[in-house]
Amino acid sequence: MQVTRSPRTVLAAALGVLALTATACTLPGQSSTKTSTASVAPQPPPSNMAGADTFYSQHLVWKSCGNNECTKLLVPVDYAKPDGDTIQLAVVKVPAKGRSKGALVVNPGGPGGSGVDYALAADFIVGAPVRKAYDIVGFDPRGVGRSAPITCVKDSELDAFLAFDPTPDDPAEEQAFSDNAKSFASSCAQNAGPLLPHVSTVDAAKDMDVLRAALGETKLNYLGKSYGTFLGSTYAGLFPKNVGRFVLDGVVPPELTNEQLNLGQAEGFERATRAWAQSCVDTGDCVLGSSVDEVMQGLRDLFTTIDQSPVSDTGDSSVPRLTEGWASTGVAYAMYDESLWPKLDDALRALVENKDGSELMSMADSYADRDKGGGYSDNIMQVIYAVNCLDRPDTASLADHERQATEAEKVAPTWGAFLMWSSMPCAFWPDKPAAPPAKISAEGSGLIVVVGTTRDPATPYEWSVMLNKELANSTLITFDGDGHTAYTRSNSCVDNAIDAYYVKGTPPPADLKC
Repeated sequence: MQVTRSPRTVLAAALGVLALTATACTLPGQSSTKTSTASVAPQPPPSNMAGADTFYSQHLVWKSCGNNECTKLLVPVDYAKPDGDTIQLAVVKVPAKGRSKGALVVNPGGPGGSGVDYALAADFIVGAPVRKAYDIVGFDPRGVGRSAPITCVKDSELDAFLAFDPTPDDPAEEQAFSDNAKSFASSCAQNAGPLLPHVSTVDAAKDMDVLRAALGETKLNYLGKSYGTFLGSTYAGLFPKNVGRFVLDGVVPPELTNEQLNLGQAEGFERATRAWAQSCVDTGDCVLGSSVDEVMQGLRDLFTTIDQSPVSDTGDSSVPRLTEGWASTGVAYAMYDESLWPKLDDALRALVENKDGSELMSMADSYADRDKGGGYSDNIMQVIYAVNCLDRPDTASLADHERQATEAEKVAPTWGAFLMWSSMPCAFWPDKPAAPPAKISAEGSGLIVVVGTTRDPATPYEWSVMLNKELANSTLITFDGDGHTAYTRSNSCVDNAIDAYYVKGTPPPADLKC
């Protein structure tokens, strides 16, 4: 299981966000009526988008959907063949509460997170001044959610894939892991359809520029979190002159190889898990030990025990056993938001004292956007591979993965092997990246605000420092805190600086620390 994502469910579970239906941009139980055709001046495509005139000159037909507006954006399947097949992307606009300055396009991460769902939570994902000043616009990227979604396997097959032993211990288990990864990649090749070779981050960034033009914006104002920072930096590299007010929060640097990304995340999750362990110890009633080191060793021992003897009590008849794969996913979920730590404490106590895995399985379900009973509410756990494998190749060598896991365990004994094996489906992916990962400087762009959280599990703080140094025109906000991403999560220092940048154009103080 790859973890280069920001679970939508952390937000949705807390806010009760309403999702749009898959068949049309309407809220459940409400009708959709035509309200307007956008009257914007057609814009010529940039020089690196030759042949895309039809898409840049399209007029968006907006329909009411509840209190918001929805539309479909037409884009080519293959930008190298703009006269070929096309798809439609779902787009939602949540109108500004005051006089609108224009559109702020948002992406929550993933790859595979729904920008539509994210925008519908506009009151919570941006500060009040930004909510008043901007129309919040979200789109489901190609292959995601309501935008020509990719499906590789049935829900029951995805269950088996996620439950599989994530840390093979001997040659036989390593071969089984490789076979499982190859089978998943083969299923995608057979079932995902002709869009599969065209869901890279570069493709999505090009779609975002088409959206900018269709919205009538000469420059793109953007908020990207987690993988959304990779999408944003890729956009800035392709279209630097079109960069407006950009905020990239929780950075995935574009030049990372799979090995570098997995190692960085292993260290990030290790750091975050130690912070949770300290919190658990501080309660005075931590089931895994009375010191941070004891708790960390206790967690590793627990994973080993579950690997050898999966737990039969999952609280869900569709999951016969809580395996190491499911247990690791449940624990990883809690690292994204420190408010989930007490829930993890309770889940581990139930597991250790009563062999009750139901609470931890519920947390794994939340991570995977999976319903009790075996249904998945979206396709993020499939499309995450489709995008990542087009962005970064991997090796099929078992010896290389074994070496990487062994080395990673020296700095991240709890998460090293888990992360270093996780990207192996990319070794067997039917379509290879068009170009290797590379640094992006985005010379000529507007100011890009980069945000990093010091104990972020999925996007380690060092990555935000890295991207800030590489971008030609950027500034860094450092949040000394826990959890994944910072803006609108828990810190007024971060929020006030970003709100002022979006609304007034005021750059944050240089090297701001919050």
